[in-house]
Amino acid sequence: MGDVPEGDIAFEEYFRTRRDALRRTAYLMCGDWHRADDHTQAAFVSLHRHWRRIRDKSALDAWMRRTLVRAVVDESRRPWRRERFTAEPDDRRAVPAAADAVATRHVLVDGLRAVPSRQRAVLVLRFLEGLDVAAAAAALGCSEGTVKSQTAAGLAALRAALGDALDDLRPAG
Repeated sequence: MGDVPEGDIAFEEYFRTRRDALRRTAYLMCGDWHRADDHTQAAFVSLHRHWRRIRDKSALDAWMRRTLVRAVVDESRRPWRRERFTAEPDDRRAVPAAADAVATRHVLVDGLRAVPSRQRAVLVLRFLEGLDVAAAAAALGCSEGTVKSQTAAGLAALRAALGDALDDLRPAG
């Protein structure tokens, strides 16, 4: 066995430390763990292809976030990947009578699934990843004004999707 190049060790370390967080972000954007795995893997494959040319390693998170968001949004635009509503209830919608935090998370993730992909990406980046407007705009490759309008539209769509479930999420008292 030969020596492993230093760049490969650095990539492996980055992959190991960031994989789970990026996978969660992808899941929140697409609502499916299998597709989240695919998007995350594709983003890391792309990163590996460009690894030796990336000079500013401190910008890797932003680069990966942008790659991931683009992959999720692009895939959602493909006609064969659009969600189809059925009369049959989806088993994933059944929320176990567990802790309130788990129920809240399930309700919010289900609500996010009903939000258009671009708006969902903005909501995930702004409120779940904690990015400010400028950082979200950089990740999405759009203007800050677009992020603001997509945030407002996304919140309205999320409120509409949650409907009565929104009242159940508010603390009593």
